[in-house]
Amino acid sequence: MGDIVIASRNRGKIEEIRHILAMDGLNMRDLVQLRHGADIEESGTSFEENALIKARSVFSAYGIPVIADDSGLVVPGLGGLPGVRSARFAGPGATDERNNELLLKELEGLSRNEREAHFVCVAVFLLSPGEWYTAEGRVDGRITARPAGTGGFGYDPLFYLPEYGKTMAQISPEEKNAISHRGRAFRNIRIYVERYVH
Repeated sequence: MGDIVIASRNRGKIEEIRHILAMDGLNMRDLVQLRHGADIEESGTSFEENALIKARSVFSAYGIPVIADDSGLVVPGLGGLPGVRSARFAGPGATDERNNELLLKELEGLSRNEREAHFVCVAVFLLSPGEWYTAEGRVDGRITARPAGTGGFGYDPLFYLPEYGKTMAQISPEEKNAISHRGRAFRNIRIYVERYVH
């Protein structure tokens, strides 16, 4: 039996990871189950650094392998912003609505090409402080002029997917999981988890 901790308190993310990584012999726990209360300061300058900061912090608390990730929206036309600051783009404790409002304000007057964007997720599977594996997932799209759709969270209502003709917030959860940056990253990390379990 292989034990791992999912370094998250986000129930939606936890369920998505559990679904992707589910396999015989793997026992997954998460920070909600473990009543892990301490906030982890994500002070890295890249998604990989932040995922490793989370993984190492949780490993130091429990001493068993950890799955962690960091993700965000990258708009090259804004020099890569919001990037690693995606969740707090409009300031500490910012709501999704405030982050979206600021993003639209920053994009005012930019051309369609300058509104191209991508979601990135870097997943980390940390076996010990000196041994870890990383995998990246990415999905490309464009930022719309106004929000559309009620599904998803974060920047999903502004993230237009040309192949669907809809925003990320307008497609079904099943469609989103099939193409999302997080889904892709965790499907890519699964091979290392299988190796650990078997």
